Amino acid sequence: MIDIIQALFDLLPDFAPQTIGILMICAMLFAIFVGFPISFTLIFLGIFFGAWGFGLKLTIFLMNLQIYGSMMEQTLAAVPLFVFMGFMMEQAGLMERLFAAIQLMLARMKGSLFVAVLFVSVIFGAATGIVGASVTILGIMAATTMNRSGYDVRLASGTITAGGTLGILIPPSIMLVVMGPVLEIPVTDLFAGAIIPGILMAVLYLIYSVGRCWINPSLGPALPEDMIPEDRSYVWREFFLGLVPPTILIAFALGSILSGWATPTEGAGMGAFGSVILTLLYKKFSFGATYKALKKTLEISVLILFLVAASNFFGAVFSRLGTPQMITDLLLSLDLSANMVIILILALVFILGWPLEWVPIVLIILPILAPVLIELQVDMLWFAILVAVCLQTAWLSPPVALSAYFLKGVVPSWDLKDIYLGMMQFMCIQILGLAIVFLIPSIVTWLPTYLYGGGN
Repeated sequence: MIDIIQALFDLLPDFAPQTIGILMICAMLFAIFVGFPISFTLIFLGIFFGAWGFGLKLTIFLMNLQIYGSMMEQTLAAVPLFVFMGFMMEQAGLMERLFAAIQLMLARMKGSLFVAVLFVSVIFGAATGIVGASVTILGIMAATTMNRSGYDVRLASGTITAGGTLGILIPPSIMLVVMGPVLEIPVTDLFAGAIIPGILMAVLYLIYSVGRCWINPSLGPALPEDMIPEDRSYVWREFFLGLVPPTILIAFALGSILSGWATPTEGAGMGAFGSVILTLLYKKFSFGATYKALKKTLEISVLILFLVAASNFFGAVFSRLGTPQMITDLLLSLDLSANMVIILILALVFILGWPLEWVPIVLIILPILAPVLIELQVDMLWFAILVAVCLQTAWLSPPVALSAYFLKGVVPSWDLKDIYLGMMQFMCIQILGLAIVFLIPSIVTWLPTYLYGGGN
């Protein structure tokens, strides 16, 4: 049967393998932009172009090898555990409690709700790493109070959507867990390298939003007097109960990974178990909600892990055709500096981030371009964090920016035009942050060097 099918492929034009690889990439981009399911598209294209380029038998062997290897990658087992941890933290209701406490503590401060949103964004981003969940929860928590307090819709929507994207960057980010095996960088190095850039982005957001409120207090006035409680002990108690438990949980999960006491998968397991304990302690545990969290975890994990396997197979076929080496030789022949090549790649990632999520970009585009960077002796850890910051920027870039639709879904009273205009302000701040990380690589490399004696 295989011989009969191969005979049909032999009837196709006899192109050079590298040319077939270029056609393979063009077909992949066309299929993704049209809207075909990415995973099945990658498998189909891998089989078709592999059989055309070097034979169906070898293609099937590569498919079995890559899918088995992907499913046996222990680091990726952290993905469903971190996802489940995020959903259980959401179920515990700790973020709503923390947000309410911070807004009451800073009630008389201009732009206090922006501070509360960004503070909770950092904690929630570390707990979930899922942009959609972060933006949705932040919108539900903050929008009503912001409307009641007379906050500027554009600045408010920009703060919420920008804060929600921090989950991409702040460890333990799911994207970094997936990116590690793809770029052959230890996930521990990626986690350590992303901490300072993540804090940097949050601080830039904070300076911009609060600074504008101090210049123009009407953008973020103090809370109305009827919303300010007289009992300060109640506020401090709520702040403590909302901040300390999730911080301890994240510190144990992330700290055990960074210190080398646990692998990423073991640390994720600790976090998932701890999140269940928190829901029990806060009397938020229910079998129905937990079943729902497990179901959502299964959906997201299967989506990511199946795409990892499909993209590894696609990449193996593409590499076997020899096209990556041809692209590497072509870019090197242009005699561009390493920094210029990085800028071109980041521009491509930024543009692709408009219509695509991070998963296909990390799993398909980066492996194709990685050989060029390795040849130019680029620090791959620094490059990986640059890509993470760039993808964070893409979430805020109209016209496709999914963060806008997440926010619009939970705050229908806000006009989509105002949400877009608010997001674009923070996209400019994001680009500034990206430029800082690009110009000062030690922002990424210092902590991994300090902890482990060197990044990759």
